[in-house]
Amino acid sequence: MKISILKENLKQGLNIVERITGRNLTLPVLNNVLLTTDKKNFLRLSTTDLEIGINWWGLVKIEKQGGISVPAKLLSDFVNLLPEEKISLEVENKTLFIQCEKYKTKIKGQDIEEFPIIPKIENKEFIEIDGNRFCQGLIQVVEIISPSQVRPEISGVFLSFQKDGIRIVGTDSFRLAEKTLPFESKIEKEYSVIVPQKTIRELINILGANQAKKKIKIFFSPTQVLFESSMEELSHPQVQVVSRLIEGEYPNYQEIIPKEYETQIILDKKEFLNQIKTAGLFTGRINEVKFRIDPNDGKIEIFTQTPEIGENRSYLLGKAEGKPIEVSFNHKFISDGLSNIQSSEVIFGLNKESGPAVLKPVGDESYIYVVMPIKTD
Repeated sequence: MKISILKENLKQGLNIVERITGRNLTLPVLNNVLLTTDKKNFLRLSTTDLEIGINWWGLVKIEKQGGISVPAKLLSDFVNLLPEEKISLEVENKTLFIQCEKYKTKIKGQDIEEFPIIPKIENKEFIEIDGNRFCQGLIQVVEIISPSQVRPEISGVFLSFQKDGIRIVGTDSFRLAEKTLPFESKIEKEYSVIVPQKTIRELINILGANQAKKKIKIFFSPTQVLFESSMEELSHPQVQVVSRLIEGEYPNYQEIIPKEYETQIILDKKEFLNQIKTAGLFTGRINEVKFRIDPNDGKIEIFTQTPEIGENRSYLLGKAEGKPIEVSFNHKFISDGLSNIQSSEVIFGLNKESGPAVLKPVGDESYIYVVMPIKTD
């Protein structure tokens, strides 16, 4: 292989693909990045941890086709320190030779045949969605997931692609979030998949940093999913993230989402969140915060008490209706739900002392956050 590429382009590609590499002692090749030339003057960078694979393409000048795999972090750190000039890369005898202005460097590598194969999805059908909206939807859901070996089906993000939109769902069995995004045009075939949390986090980082304004194509196979964004001026992929899927059937979560509330209050989100965080300073081991809501005076009282620390009491006024209620929640769960809501006002709907409660933005039916109370019996 012998190519030349702009430092800026190579740096961008390495910053994307090296994210999933690390100190793998059992399979050191997984710490490498695979560099290969494609037809039409493209360099492809590839990395994998055997669960996630990332491919990145960049335009280069090719004098000789070929490839090599070298330590990803070493190459990335070195390229970041080079001047903003053109870089020459050449492979001979399992060694990558790098030249740039005053630098002449060589890095020992491995044959491309020793690098693990990243799965390809042969299905040509795909779903296309706005990258920015998709990324923001994932952000509102992904962090409430808590990986479970007992129930692996809830260890990932549930993506349900329906005729007119996509439902993005995450849960840890104590709380649940659902974000609904519409499609610009209806799809012919429906799909439902469970994508590992780690994959979604990597996807958010890649989309948020580099691809947010672009369309994202999503391809499916029985065991894999592929997310792809294209180059701005060429009909060629720029980034691909391919991931294994979590097997199993996702719970019928819609059954636990309340359709009605015995008590409901509309509150200023910023003030509500601030008071929850303040109350959290005085909680004990189970992070319990008590709420007392009296619709007669439109007041919600927030109370915490810990013998070793002290106590805190505050209240907010809002538009309330329904029955008076006293109920306890984990303050972190309430805080997380509020942080993912974008509107200035929130609806807090409750059902008795043991029923699921709901937080959702005022004027936006596309997001709902369900949280279970702490049983105080």
